This record gives sequence, structure tokens and C-alpha cells, in this order.
Amino acid sequence: MSSPSAALPDARVTVFDAVKALAFVGDLSMGQPVDHSARTAWIAAQLAAALGLGGDTCSHAAYVSLLRWSGCTANAPEFSELMGDDVGGRQAMLAAGLPAHLAGSIAPLAQIHCEVSGDVAHTLGMPPAVERSLRQVFERHDGHGPHGLRPPEIPAEVFIVSAASDLEIFSRVYDLERALSYLASRAAAAYPAELVEAVRRHAVDWLHTLEQDPACVDTAPVIGTDTTSLELIADVIDLKLPWLTGYSRRVAQVAAACAERLGLPALSRQRLYRAGLVHGMGRAAVPNALWDQPSAPSESAMERLRLVPYWTARAARRIGSLADEAELASHADERLDGSGFFRGVSGAAIGAEARVLAVATQSAMLQTARPGRAALSFDEALAQLQRDAQRGLFDADVVAALGGASRAVAARADAEPASTLTGREVEVLRCISLGESNKEAARTLGISPSTVRAHLENIFRKLECTTRAAATLKAMTTGVL
Repeated sequence: MSSPSAALPDARVTVFDAVKALAFVGDLSMGQPVDHSARTAWIAAQLAAALGLGGDTCSHAAYVSLLRWSGCTANAPEFSELMGDDVGGRQAMLAAGLPAHLAGSIAPLAQIHCEVSGDVAHTLGMPPAVERSLRQVFERHDGHGPHGLRPPEIPAEVFIVSAASDLEIFSRVYDLERALSYLASRAAAAYPAELVEAVRRHAVDWLHTLEQDPACVDTAPVIGTDTTSLELIADVIDLKLPWLTGYSRRVAQVAAACAERLGLPALSRQRLYRAGLVHGMGRAAVPNALWDQPSAPSESAMERLRLVPYWTARAARRIGSLADEAELASHADERLDGSGFFRGVSGAAIGAEARVLAVATQSAMLQTARPGRAALSFDEALAQLQRDAQRGLFDADVVAALGGASRAVAARADAEPASTLTGREVEVLRCISLGESNKEAARTLGISPSTVRAHLENIFRKLECTTRAAATLKAMTTGVL
């Protein structure tokens, strides 16, 4: 039987595979093909070389490309409010530019994005040049970016990645002629004119190589051989929907504890823990409005929701050391009676590990408050799962193991985390991280909105951040929440 103090399974992955996972999530968030960031990274490296820049700049540009959209989940709620569809809105923005009437509203969203992507790069141990570029990734050569910076304050990698992304998108969505025309129209404004000239000279060869040898995008230079925590990926995934803060970690912990109580091998316990952390990767492809609607989803909405595990399965083909875990993660919504998705498999076709993951995800979701539905208590959730097991949806043995497993996880969660924040500051941050406004947090905690605001100022100062999303990510990755 697991104990509250039992160590969690190993969740270290290479930094390179973590970057690829974040690129995958970012591409889904932007409504792009899942190789967009990889193709952009390859073009960016070629462009840096064509400009006669050193090898470090080439590799830095590639990694900035791969991590460029890692802040997309952080501002998804704000994008959803601004554009109605955070995924479709971003897709249209990349292909046609930002609508003029929204130009004044985008700066706060860019701030959230850049702060989180910069913090992600810092957590991954990226070189300072990569982190700095990500914190300034939307700056422009003419000084009309979010922070009004101009060269040489802006790293060259920012312009290289911007031009590479424009070439990749416009040549794919339209054609090369229109892509080059678009880049020419942005010369000396978005990026230096000499950079556009280098693209003009080499674009045909670069795009031909990408068409003839698609696998070339997987040859990005590896920066270092270090590993990083897979929990970071889980936390970035969960930022998309504030009410899911910490959800993927809870799924992973319950799945691993269930596996131990069921006597599954240690390898299964580790695989389930890692699969639980990444099972929500495909969630990035679905607009927040569909997740946030309080009523039952329409049939058309369900068609999009059913694709979430499909996209997670697609990730398995692209992320080396996470392939097995991502494949297992894509079974999270399967049901023993065949009513699940996306495969609709049933019975013996669903292995022991997948059965555990399905129960763990459903248990965690039932105990999570969401728009239009309050969280169930553990006893209420367990009773619901027992009824579902009787109906043939879940494995009854797994549901039976859930009780002890969840108590072990709850006991571990109740342990006092080491924190630079006071107890009240942690309470305020927990409310804010779940999407509550200052007024809502004040009501929850029985204090005034001005007191909440004062606590937030202290939290931002102590965590060295300026946005709620960045504070949430830092608090999760450092164990404060």
C-alpha cells in the first residue's frame, strides 16, 4: 500500500523532448499544423546561417521558434474573451494579420505570453539569449512592438524567427509569391530589410527541401544534454483553463497510486504517472469557449472534444522519449463498453494501464469545479464511479482501488509546502490561479478586494512576475501550490 510520503515516480525527460512537446501544444493552440514550429525552426536556422551569423545564433533561433508559442495556453482565457475563439482567432490572425479594431487590446495578452514563455525557457535552462528573445518575441524593428524597443535592444533571433514563421505560414496557406510579397511589405518595419532580401534569395531552395525531405525538421541542434521535469509540461497545458490548475498533476498522482494498490509493476506506475501528466496535450486544439460553456455540449462541439485524445496520440509520433506515455495518454477517454473516444475500443482491447488512467482522469474531473458544475466531494465522486462501473464503463477493480489511492494522494497534498509566501498569500494565489477575480477571491476568503490586491502585489514581487498566469506557473513548478 502506498504511503503519503512515498516518492513520486520519475518524470524527467530530456530538455529537447520537453521543447518538442511544448512546440506541439503551441501549434495546436495557434490552430497550426503540428509541424509548424519545427518547420519554422529549420527555416530560422537556415536564415541565420545565410545572414552569416554564428552557430550559436542558428541554434538559438531554432529554439526560439520551437518555444515561441509556449505562452499560448497562458493567455487563452483572454484571447477567448477578446475573439470568441482563441484557437480559430489566432489561426486567422497569423494568416491575415490582427484586425485593426483589436490592435489596442493585444498588448496585455502579449505581456502574458512573453512572460510565461520566458519563464518556461528559464525553467528549461535555455541559454540567456533564447530566454531574452522569447520575452521580446513580438517586438518590431520599427519600435512599434509591445514594449517599444528598437535594435540593438532586440535580439537578432526575434526578427529571424518572425520572418521564418511568416514564410512558413504564407507559403503554405497561400503561395510563395504572396509570402515573399508579404515579407517585402514588412521590410524595415517588422524586421530588417537585409533579412527579407536573404529570404528572397533562398526561399525556393528552403521550401523545396522541406517538401522533399520533411524529416529534416527533426534535426534541430540539441542544446545541452540536461533533463527537466515533465510536470512543467502538465502545468503549461493546464494554464489554458484556469479551473484546471493542478488537474494533470492530480490525475498523474492518482493513476500512479492506483497502479501501486493494484500491484502493477513499477514500470506501469511510472508510465501511468507520466501519461497522466501529458494526457491533456490535445486539449489545446479545442477553443476555451467549448470547455467553459455551462450547458451540455452540442453534437458539433462533441465532435471537436472527441478529437482531444486523437491529438494526444499524434503527439506520440513526434516526441521521442514520450512516445509510449503519449500513446497511453490518448486512451484516457476510452470506456469498457465502447462508448468512449476517439477509438471507441472496448473490453479486452483496453489494457490494464489504460483502465487505470480512465478512472483517474474521471475521478479528478468530477472533483474539479468547472463552469456550470460544482466539484463533487471524494465520496460523491467515488459513488458516481461505482455506478458507472456497474453500467460497464469502468473497471470495478480499479474503482475499488481508487479509495485508498486518493487518500494517499490527498495526504501528500496536505503536507505543508516550502514557500516564500505567507499562508494567506498562498490562499489568495490559489483562488486567483483558479480564475477567480479579485472580488470573487475576496468573497471566497472573507476579506476585502483591496486586501486581495495588496496580497497580489506581494505575490508578484516575491515570485518576480507581473501576470497571474506567470505567478500560477511559478507557484506550480516550485511547489507553492
